[in-house]
Amino acid sequence: MTPRTKASLLWGFVGALAFLVLVQGYDLLIGLDVGFAARFGVAALVGIVAAGLTHRLSPRFGAKGRT
Repeated sequence: MTPRTKASLLWGFVGALAFLVLVQGYDLLIGLDVGFAARFGVAALVGIVAAGLTHRLSPRFGAKGRT
């Protein structure tokens, strides 16, 4: 696995976890009427999009010397 792919997957994981934390906080404050399956489904979608965008845009915004 290349460092670029590994970094992209980790950013996807961070994005999914951040989404779950925000949903949990919203649920505690307001009271959300959405099941766990829907939350994890959207979190998976957020993670996939974050990983894909990170992988696609990393050459443009990445550090010098890294591909």
